[in-house]
Amino acid sequence: MRPREQQYKVDRPLYSVDSFEEEHEKVYRQHLSTFSFISFFPDLCRCDARRVKNTALSLLPIIGWIRIYQIKEWLLSDIVSGVSTGLVAVLQGLAYCLLASLPPWYGLFSAFFPVVAYFFLGTSRHISVGPFPVLCLMIGSVVTRLVPDEGPPMNITGFEGLSRDDQRVLVASSASFMVGLMQLGMGLLQVGFVVRYLSDTLVSGFTTAAAVHILVSQLKFVLGLVVPGISGPLALVYTLEKIFVQITSTNICDLVTSLIIMVAVFVVKEINDRYKAKLPVPIPIEVIMTVVACGVSYGFDFKTRFKVDVVGHIPQGYETPMAPDIDIFQETAMEAFPMAIVGFAVAFSVAKVYSVKHDYTIDGNQELIAFGVSNIFGASFKSFAASTALSRSAVQESTGGKTQVAGLLSAIIVMIVTLAIGFLLEPLPRSVLGAVVLVNLKGMLMQVTEVPYLWRRDKPDCVVWLVTCIASIFLGLDLGLAVGLGIELITVVFRAQFPRCSVLANINGTDIYKDRKDYHYINEPEGVKIFRIPSPIFFANIEFFKTKLTEIGFSPLRILRKRNKALRSIRKLLKNGDMEWTTVSFCKPSRDTRECRDNKEDLDLPVNLKDLPIKIDWNRELPANISVPRVELHSLVLDFAAVSFLDISALKGLKTMLKELVRVDVEVYIVACDTYILEKLHACSFFDDEVRPSIFYLTLHDAMLAILEKHPEASEKSSHLEKVSLQTDILEFTLK
Repeated sequence: MRPREQQYKVDRPLYSVDSFEEEHEKVYRQHLSTFSFISFFPDLCRCDARRVKNTALSLLPIIGWIRIYQIKEWLLSDIVSGVSTGLVAVLQGLAYCLLASLPPWYGLFSAFFPVVAYFFLGTSRHISVGPFPVLCLMIGSVVTRLVPDEGPPMNITGFEGLSRDDQRVLVASSASFMVGLMQLGMGLLQVGFVVRYLSDTLVSGFTTAAAVHILVSQLKFVLGLVVPGISGPLALVYTLEKIFVQITSTNICDLVTSLIIMVAVFVVKEINDRYKAKLPVPIPIEVIMTVVACGVSYGFDFKTRFKVDVVGHIPQGYETPMAPDIDIFQETAMEAFPMAIVGFAVAFSVAKVYSVKHDYTIDGNQELIAFGVSNIFGASFKSFAASTALSRSAVQESTGGKTQVAGLLSAIIVMIVTLAIGFLLEPLPRSVLGAVVLVNLKGMLMQVTEVPYLWRRDKPDCVVWLVTCIASIFLGLDLGLAVGLGIELITVVFRAQFPRCSVLANINGTDIYKDRKDYHYINEPEGVKIFRIPSPIFFANIEFFKTKLTEIGFSPLRILRKRNKALRSIRKLLKNGDMEWTTVSFCKPSRDTRECRDNKEDLDLPVNLKDLPIKIDWNRELPANISVPRVELHSLVLDFAAVSFLDISALKGLKTMLKELVRVDVEVYIVACDTYILEKLHACSFFDDEVRPSIFYLTLHDAMLAILEKHPEASEKSSHLEKVSLQTDILEFTLK
């Protein structure tokens, strides 16, 4: 290295893969086989103190962080955060419960039981577990499908003798139990990676559509209308139709109250965001406005005087545990799976943000187990599926929460409300809860501003966002998520199936090779092409690569067939005495001769010149009007640096393509090939007399120098090769 001159100089031999491995001994690594796995299995099942300790720490993360809990530094912050988060959790539990089409107080159950379970099992220290509006809406669609507002409920044995509200609670808790079982199963099977298939773009489009659904579902509370819940495709359109039909029956008191609440909450939230660095804790405006609205409603008797729909009676205490209904499992299994995925994906993404910010690790599989147990535990006590609300988690983190002790304290606040002071919220208008929900949609609705950016930067991602959002709005959240996931996978397949291939050229005076379309001063030796393959090669794109190679050069199979036809014509002319040869070339016959028809399979065989007295130069003019396209290419370099795997179909297609090139006298060089791909090629008997291991080179520059050594005439016509000197066994180049 020469730091001051910013250049480096390398002297080393020119390496092919074979020569490099001959000179440098590799470390032998034994790959896991069936036999080695069987021998390893007893060790895997062995139980010792260390393994028990690691398992306990993995399944109960609380053991890890409770030992290092700093009481003096963290406890006060956790208390302040827990009280603030608990007040918000009470309000959001009541409000989000309306989205699930359940009596409001069941939202308090969902803000308590899952939090307690997550306290012991979760790995995130900052998320606030509880009702999440998107998940509540998905549960609400299941509830209204099985127990509609109008008409009889679905014929399920467990519904006998239950009121409509109890039937809905049974549906919600059973569906949540199923969600918990799915999450727990995925966690135990270590398949937490499935959420990676939900890209940020897909989640953004999906949550934006969910925000639109939530907005429409809350309009009936804000306007004071009686609108039955509708589920299924186009439910949003039908709901809007019913709202507009009744728009003249709007309750003015509900509307005015909602507008006042929304304006006040929106303004103060903006103040909180703008001055968050100066405020010790965010102003709990939602709690303040709820208390004020509750007092005003009680003082002026909104329920009697203005016919305002209020929360009503809130039972004190918790209800007895309830077993889920098997029949409901069968009816809700299809909807439960997307709920499990969405609930975990949102919670994990929020947890990941805070873990990076505060420098600790989270375990995706353990998070699945934690949410699975939390939902199973909560559903047993008539709560519905929980995840995390972004706004509530932001409150817990911004108010100084350090660990899940803050979450546990928030659950205690919810418990106090449930057991002792819940009756104070009975005069609270439901329109206030609807207004609180609408104001909290700002973040999700503002995601629509991402569309112009996505369109400019990545159009396939923009298509995923738009299709997911539109499908979720009109088809429902469950079908919309499936459509979005399908479109996302299709875009991935298309990107891999039709990648941007390029022809590379040498940057003058360097060992660097770039797309020849991007630079002015480049060096391309005559008769050499460098083709870069920027993706894995598999059954779906092998033909695409063959086509691209044909576009930059020629079709080797067509040339091979033409040459074999020409040889047969020449042999026939020689046999009939219509052609003579000299010591250097053939003499043209006096009459014209046309090519005969041949078997295509024979024409695909290698060119055989053994019985001819001289070697034919296929790039010169041939006698007897025999025409064979000229091939100006003598060397083709395939850059495999970005090829991560080859499947069997691609392996067969690649071998066929290489053989066709070799048979028309084009030398092929493959560079920067992954070691595991090479091992697979050897294991699959890829090499033979025509395709040899010697075509593989360590780097692109090694291959180019080998070509220039073999074809010195290619470098004579290039004016910049003096920068690269090739010695007998030493490669030397200087970057300037």
